[in-house]
Amino acid sequence: LLVSKDLGKHLLEVEDLLQKHGLLEADISAQTERVQALNAAALKFSELEGYQPCDPQIICNRVNHVQTCLEELEELAAKRRKELEDSRQLWTFFQEMEEAEAWIREKEKILAAKTCGRDLSSVVTLTNKHKTMLGELGNRRALLHQTMKKGEKILAKKSFSSVGIQEKMREVCLRWKKLEEVTGLHQQRLEDALNFFQFSAETDDLVAWLQDMYRIVSSDDFGHDDYSSQALLRKHRAVVDEVEKHRAAVLSLRKQLALLAPDHRQGVDVQIRVVEVEQLYGEVAEVAVLRTQWLQDALAVYRMFSEVHACEVWLDEKEQWLEKMEVPEELDDVEVVQHRFESLDQEMNSVMGRILDVNQVVQQLVDGGHPSSDEVRSCQDHLNSRWNRVVELVENKKSQLSSVLKIQNFLLEC
Repeated sequence: LLVSKDLGKHLLEVEDLLQKHGLLEADISAQTERVQALNAAALKFSELEGYQPCDPQIICNRVNHVQTCLEELEELAAKRRKELEDSRQLWTFFQEMEEAEAWIREKEKILAAKTCGRDLSSVVTLTNKHKTMLGELGNRRALLHQTMKKGEKILAKKSFSSVGIQEKMREVCLRWKKLEEVTGLHQQRLEDALNFFQFSAETDDLVAWLQDMYRIVSSDDFGHDDYSSQALLRKHRAVVDEVEKHRAAVLSLRKQLALLAPDHRQGVDVQIRVVEVEQLYGEVAEVAVLRTQWLQDALAVYRMFSEVHACEVWLDEKEQWLEKMEVPEELDDVEVVQHRFESLDQEMNSVMGRILDVNQVVQQLVDGGHPSSDEVRSCQDHLNSRWNRVVELVENKKSQLSSVLKIQNFLLEC
């Protein structure tokens, strides 16, 4: 049993042989105690004085022979155990290498079947799974490193042929290297896809925002009075600021596109998308400028109307006063009325300046092609007509006063 050359053909068989060898070692250990007891008993016969049933030398030789046989048996057992343990190390090495190969094959199939996703959500999910796989790869790399060290130790002992061991180590190393290369390529593809879908998502968000801005800046609500137009203009200026802030994002799209992987950046759809965003931004910015002008024109119109209304209130008041006023015949009364006209002249100078401003605003609106040009021109004509009417009344009243003063002065001289 101890000189058997059967060291097992696989790990389970070696484990079975070691278990049997352990039983044999236990039996040898038990026999060792028995042999030592028998030898001790036999040596007593060699020490007898007087009658000796056997030659003491024969007894000693026999005891030494049995002891030598036992020691040889123990040496064989120790040698057999070492050979079996070496065999177990060898087959453990091969089994671990086979497990590593099986794991590599499994991951190769998974990587071969993996896609890079169809949208941002799926790519993020696949990226997280790939990170988990990278963790597994790191753990397996450490185990493989330990197994390789075991193989090197077996080679150093030179107990077995090195051909199969070296071949297995070389084969597994090559497959492992290929797996890491495939894993790295897949990781790069995932990163490229992630960058592309992030770019697409950001572009879609930018398009949605620009579409909202276009609806806002193309609104036909310009307010219904001075206050509402001012409020709309303030809001619009805030919108214009936001549009201007997004200019850099739009301009950077081509730079971001250039950073994408060739397979992604050379796609016709993505290039068309970038052009569409640039065109849409240009339209939003252009319409925003137009709306600014429209709101300013609306505000100018409402302010003009307000100014016209204020002037007409004054004109109504003075027109009624002039029409009802009768030129007095007494000198003292004439002087009072004359003082009133002097104050009226100052007021008229002020109002005339306001009317001139109104005429200037009207001319600017008409020249700018304002949609309410006809209404504005009509309002201007009505105001100027009212002004001319008041000026005419003032001149008539002044002429009457001048005549009365001449008569009064003539009478005083007489």
